Amino acid sequence: MSDMQKTLKEEVSLSGIGLHTGKEVTLTIKPAKENTGFVFIRTDLEGNPQVEADVNYVTTTDRGTTLEKLGVRIHTCEHLLAALVGCDVDNAYLEMNSAEPPIMDGSAKYFVEAIEKAGIEEQKVAREYLIVKEVVNYVDPNTGSELTIIPSENYEVTTMVDFGTKVLGTQNATLKDISEFKKEIASARTFSFLHELEMLLDAGLIKGGDISNAIVYVDKELTPETAQKLRKAFGKEKISIRPNGILDNLTLNYPNEAARHKLLDVIGDLALVGVKIKGKVIANKPGHFVNTQFAKKLNRQWKLQKKRNVPDIDIHKEPVFDINGIMKLMPHRYPFLLIDKVLELSDKHVVGLKNVTFNEPFFVGHFPKEPVMPGVLQVEALAQTGGILVLASVPDPENYSTYFIKMDKVKFKRKVVPGDTLVFKIELISPIRRGIVHMQGYGYVGENIVVEAELMAQVAKNNIE
Repeated sequence: MSDMQKTLKEEVSLSGIGLHTGKEVTLTIKPAKENTGFVFIRTDLEGNPQVEADVNYVTTTDRGTTLEKLGVRIHTCEHLLAALVGCDVDNAYLEMNSAEPPIMDGSAKYFVEAIEKAGIEEQKVAREYLIVKEVVNYVDPNTGSELTIIPSENYEVTTMVDFGTKVLGTQNATLKDISEFKKEIASARTFSFLHELEMLLDAGLIKGGDISNAIVYVDKELTPETAQKLRKAFGKEKISIRPNGILDNLTLNYPNEAARHKLLDVIGDLALVGVKIKGKVIANKPGHFVNTQFAKKLNRQWKLQKKRNVPDIDIHKEPVFDINGIMKLMPHRYPFLLIDKVLELSDKHVVGLKNVTFNEPFFVGHFPKEPVMPGVLQVEALAQTGGILVLASVPDPENYSTYFIKMDKVKFKRKVVPGDTLVFKIELISPIRRGIVHMQGYGYVGENIVVEAELMAQVAKNNIE
């Protein structure tokens, strides 16, 4: 699967009725530029206000996830968002002339079909990921519902549901890879229990409900009064119960359709984290409240990860340059060659590594009773890493050197001591012009930034006698 962002090739529209509002709505899904994410646009309101698919805008989670920004609401957004994630889309504008997407048949099937009809195209900016490196957990003490995510190379989701009723019982569903969403999850429809349905009708909700867009599990006696209420609500002359305990003549798409729809909801609600996820989600009795609370926790993790800007690398993988390759590029030699290998290299960034050992000569006199790597040498190591970025781009690097001309915004966050593995990441702030290189550098030990600096250097040709 590509690691570049994706959007639609062209716009596509669907029309229908909102489940809870009961209003006719036309949804138009449009292409969007890189780093847009998913943005709802209310075309029925003055100024066409926008509401980003951001978990921090969640206001209510009763029978669906509602977003609200500056008084503008988007109801029941989860099925549409699940379809976009399931189709591997990153960026889209979602125009609606009402507050709620059409419910269609209660699944994500029609959204997926519309997106595929429009086509999907790759964009020019790489994706970012929330990379799960440790277990994250959320438990709702009131219901016992629990979501956990553990490290995984893929985005996987497992749901386990137990509603304590004979008609439904315990169900499980698993999605091993998001590429299986269309086949395994998209057509799983929303569902309700008969006792819930009565309460929703009495509360004036599910105005767009229909026997064809929700599975109704009959968990109580279908009294004449209830039957009459349902006939009126759904415009049916007759209401009956099938042998499998489902209301009227709807046929299940899967034996565990309820668990699969809960999985669909999890994917839709976690789309509100705002970034692609690499991790395995295990959801026990999920619901919109616990899903979105978990999404808020992951969103905080993502913001922290983004703030730290920790490079996602395997320090044991084959390097781009080992120490011998570095010495072919750089004029520095021990004890002033301060990087051991280069792990990543592009035209705009470089990642280098130094293993800090006790036998470094500077430890002899620099706090000898409590050895600390001098800060100036950490900055020098950053600069040398930046030098690799520049010298690797010229055909004859042995004839050039890079020289410091400016350091700015230098910060030291914690001590670097023997045994630490220092990872340096350098990114160009602006293109190289006239031999001047403007760079932002960070040094990490594990997940923590230990040093950062804005650096400027000049590339100069060596004087050859």
